[in-house]
Amino acid sequence: MKISQEDVILIKNLYLSKQYGARRALSELPDKGWKLESIDSMLKRIRKTGTIVRQPGSGRPCSARSSEGPCPQSGGQAKKA
Repeated sequence: MKISQEDVILIKNLYLSKQYGARRALSELPDKGWKLESIDSMLKRIRKTGTIVRQPGSGRPCSARSSEGPCPQSGGQAKKA
């Protein structure tokens, strides 16, 4: 199950205010259906960067070209002819 933005804020709040780890957050809210690895990787990102927001430019580089020119920067893929 994908973790919603509200759940991300809740997990971050539990970690920062009460020092809950992944197992503790999972045991406190068992009805959410989260996976331990998902919470653990989220907490690792919070510890490393302080946020869970994706950094701009951290995805796959846009190097493919189509007949219209370079692929769009809006996150779409190049059109196939």
